[in-house]
Amino acid sequence: MISDRIQVLSESLTMAITALAREMKASGKDVLSFSAGEPDFGTPEIIKQAAIKAITEGNSAYTAVPGTPEVLKAIQTKLKRDNGLDYEISDIVTNNGAKHSLFNLFQAIINHGDEVIIPAPYWVTYPEIIKYCGGIPIYIDTDDTTEFKITPEQLKSAISDKTKAIIINTPSNPTGSVYTKEEIIALGEVLKGTDILVCSDEMYEKLMFDGTVFTSLASVSEDMYKRTVTINGLSKSVAMTGWRFGYLATPNKELSKAIKNLQSQSTSNINSITQKAAIPALLGEADADIEMMRQAFERRRDLAIKMFNDIKGLSVVKPNGAFYLYVNIKNLMNDSVQFCKELLEQKGVALVPGAGFGTEGYFRFSFATDEASIIEGIKRIKDFVENYNK
Repeated sequence: MISDRIQVLSESLTMAITALAREMKASGKDVLSFSAGEPDFGTPEIIKQAAIKAITEGNSAYTAVPGTPEVLKAIQTKLKRDNGLDYEISDIVTNNGAKHSLFNLFQAIINHGDEVIIPAPYWVTYPEIIKYCGGIPIYIDTDDTTEFKITPEQLKSAISDKTKAIIINTPSNPTGSVYTKEEIIALGEVLKGTDILVCSDEMYEKLMFDGTVFTSLASVSEDMYKRTVTINGLSKSVAMTGWRFGYLATPNKELSKAIKNLQSQSTSNINSITQKAAIPALLGEADADIEMMRQAFERRRDLAIKMFNDIKGLSVVKPNGAFYLYVNIKNLMNDSVQFCKELLEQKGVALVPGAGFGTEGYFRFSFATDEASIIEGIKRIKDFVENYNK
């Protein structure tokens, strides 16, 4: 009864663990969850007011499939201002979150047997979408020694005559690692002379720490601009996870038209109220709120790093972006699922095992929560680790 293509999909491990932690907490158990990739801040007031105004003014009708002229213009302005990227309005499509952007993109480009290169660790959804579309994920393994970033040599070795695309996520979920401009240029040099498309997931671009500068992949050269599909959204930067606002941009007219055709036969336009609400965020009117959240995340990162460094047997690379720590447990054990299962059962702390991100011997810790919870949660982890082999 169920189609072959749907049976290749696995449930999102991050969503599953988050749901389990919520169920346990609702049943009265003392649970601290660090599994969700969701800011704990409310959506900025200026965005909420824009949504209220849109409702009261009756902006509830269908819009054009890619988005209203106003929201597309706002995205165009944002990409030029923040990323130095020039796109025509027709190059841009709004989607129901960046996950939808990725789904549309790979449905539009992948034929059965096409390969897509994915650096590991990776966001859990990447390989699932590729497999659903009939493609084959080709993983490039990384670890702490390279801050979980691939090298040009690794990329060159992974390319075959079946390679259709590569996904680069910077800052990274789950590691928080950020590619420098020089590193992106070096990867771009490997791709010259090929038809390989670059999918650049830039969802966490506003959450940068220690003065680290974000570089959009499409901005480093004309060659990279032509081959890159830039994907972004507002879920993380302005705490709009439930609003479902994502977008993609590509100068490839054939590709953008194909994506619009697909969306016209699936979701049509995205939520009309969300489109109105997104405009002030895209135009920089919520920048003070973004900076407040960014500073809070940086403080939390520093707090969590300091506490984890005091736990014998664990180690963690200090991330320059996003709101995650990718903690190494290899000196303790290599089974991340078992580690996280026992920790949840014994200490009521919910984490996401590294196995879900394609690398064993790690767990992901989200510091997108209050400092008191972070302190208590890491104390419980420390107690669990110190007593693990006793």
